[in-house]
Amino acid sequence: MPIGGGLTTRGPRNLLRQIREAMAGAAPAQERLDRVVRTIAQSMVAEVCSIYLRRASGELELFATEGLNREAVHNTRLRPGEGLVGEVARMAQPISLSDAPSHPSFAYRPETGEDPYHAFLGAPLLRGGRAIGVLVVQNRAERRYDPDEVEDIQTIAMVLAETVASGELLGQEELRDVEVAPHRPERLKGQKFADGLAFGHVILHEAPLAPEKLLSSDPVLEEMKLNLGLADLKSGIDRMLEGGQGKLAGQSFEVLETYRMFADDRGWNRSLVEAVRSGLTAEAAVDRVRNEHRARFAKARDPYIKERLHDFEDLANRLLRVLAGDNPGQRELPDDAILVARNLGPADLLEYPRETLKGLLLEEGSAASHAAIVARALGIPCVGRLMGLRDRLSEGDLVIVDGETGEAHLRPRPDMLDSVQSRMAVRDQRQAEFAKLRDVPAVTADGTRISLLTNAGLAVDLENLDETGAEGIGLFRTEFQFMVSEELPRLDSQTALYKLVLDAAGDRPVTFRTLDIGGDKVLPYMETTEREENPALGRRAIRLGLDRPSLLRLQLRALLAAGAGRELRVMFPMIATVDEFRAARELVDVECDWARRRGRPLPALLRVGAMIECPSVLWHLDALLPLTDFVSVGSNDLFQYMYAADRTNPLVSDRYDPLSPPALRALQSIQKACADTGTPVSVCGELAGRPLEAFALLTLGFTRLSAPAGGVGPVKRMILSADLTAAKRGMASLLGSSAGSIRNEIESLARKLNVVV
Repeated sequence: MPIGGGLTTRGPRNLLRQIREAMAGAAPAQERLDRVVRTIAQSMVAEVCSIYLRRASGELELFATEGLNREAVHNTRLRPGEGLVGEVARMAQPISLSDAPSHPSFAYRPETGEDPYHAFLGAPLLRGGRAIGVLVVQNRAERRYDPDEVEDIQTIAMVLAETVASGELLGQEELRDVEVAPHRPERLKGQKFADGLAFGHVILHEAPLAPEKLLSSDPVLEEMKLNLGLADLKSGIDRMLEGGQGKLAGQSFEVLETYRMFADDRGWNRSLVEAVRSGLTAEAAVDRVRNEHRARFAKARDPYIKERLHDFEDLANRLLRVLAGDNPGQRELPDDAILVARNLGPADLLEYPRETLKGLLLEEGSAASHAAIVARALGIPCVGRLMGLRDRLSEGDLVIVDGETGEAHLRPRPDMLDSVQSRMAVRDQRQAEFAKLRDVPAVTADGTRISLLTNAGLAVDLENLDETGAEGIGLFRTEFQFMVSEELPRLDSQTALYKLVLDAAGDRPVTFRTLDIGGDKVLPYMETTEREENPALGRRAIRLGLDRPSLLRLQLRALLAAGAGRELRVMFPMIATVDEFRAARELVDVECDWARRRGRPLPALLRVGAMIECPSVLWHLDALLPLTDFVSVGSNDLFQYMYAADRTNPLVSDRYDPLSPPALRALQSIQKACADTGTPVSVCGELAGRPLEAFALLTLGFTRLSAPAGGVGPVKRMILSADLTAAKRGMASLLGSSAGSIRNEIESLARKLNVVV
């Protein structure tokens, strides 16, 4: 009999069919597993075939073997990383050696009797990118297994992984301690992205679709299906890149270009075709190649390389949906759905029905991401930065989203569930108290009137306007309409949205911020020439608007049309120089002249303002303020630029505290300059929505705050309890501190004055 040489029948289809027959038998589990390894050894002309499965302890236990000592089955266990088998599991990649005993990772276990064998080929059994076992074939002679044989064993390992996890091959008794799918309660610590509490059942966003059929009966037909799917995928990406109707709305141009690059990647395409030709269905081939890429990229140290994993993940998921003809927007959700994703864009989140979506859990992201902002606007509790989350969950698992502590509880115990329900009842009671304050004027205990507004950006936010009792909209983010659209919104659709907002507000003021896009928020239908190394400091917001005046003028034209006959407030973001504001205001004048010449009605009162979020203007307020009708402090960006700390980067976002002397002194200087010139000023960053931070703002003299909808009630309660005269005296003494943060001191001051924060 020849030594090695691959499968006796070219391609593993015949072998996979025999494995399926062995699985379907009525014999005891161990007997069926023994038949599987015997079949593999015969088909691959190997003298040894062994299957190791991972136990809950992480050890790899020999579950079946053909060629090694049978007494070693269920007795031989390898620690994580021990021996070549442990190395295959650790790397989650195949290992092929011609002389295994000479390898530094080789571990001799005398009870197995494997010392005569030199050639070694091992492949991981992957589930969710994690090795749950290892399949090994060995031969006595020193030889190198060829690429076809490596391909074959990977295909076989994939099928075994699916069947082991599903229980087809082994019964529940054998699987009880095998860490195939987590089932015990777990607590993961992450970061709070959106406040609130929720519990419900897991829905995996773009969940990997487990192929219903692994083996094909007609490889030629499956290859044709795969090629058609790839063609549809690529044409969809091309249509989006060209700005036409596509299926990838909300993704940045850079990511789309990456998708196209990966979709055309010869290695990826070749791997898919080879997997299909080996006997897998098109869906199973995509699933297998995805698992291989997931394992490979997940172990990379370079953050940029690790990020590419998500591009491959999304590409594979979209290809699977193309093959299945699946529309994710038509998924049926349970009434208590908790959405789980690695990362998410705002358009992705908006695809899910608000009435059934109770919470959001993310492996990545940041509190400043658009998905987090949308979650806060929708009142959906959200926790992010939960490493390894998706590998620990299955669709339908019960989970708790704790947006108060930044934690997720997976498969919680009954007592934990009872505790969360009690806390939710307390929150509901507190919300009822806030609701009673809805129509109470925001006046401090010593008689200072505070204007309390809300931030918005979605049509659904307009519902919150009446519910919260906010006096108006201090910041309407206009970019969301552009981000969730598959093409540039036309003049009439922009006008309709702005008119809807003004109608909903009635006689309450609305401040529209012009497009804050560019940098890391590039729209998929906008052309771009190069990738920016530092998008936060790049061509974004007003810079992009001035570089592309037709885009900004179209938006201004829509705003002027919507505001015809009433007050219109327009605000330009990221003003870094006085000249930028002059240029932007000139475009407003140009559009007003354009409307007058055509007899179009104009707003009865037009106010144009600037956002103060670039430190450069702090030393040029004397020139900027006289040109403006009002200004608003964007504290989120202002502080990230002051401290050179990207607020979306979890490695540095917590390196500074906004309640620090430098930050508060900067705010104080803005308020004083505005007071001296009579310029209305507000604060519309996240600071305005947190009671303690809002208390600090009041002590600095700010009387106009624009908070997220969920912060209006807590901040109003704080306002009603505050004696500003005493509070200002206490704050004055704290601003001279040399400490990096005076948060504790401000909190102590609030408690001393009986301010509810």
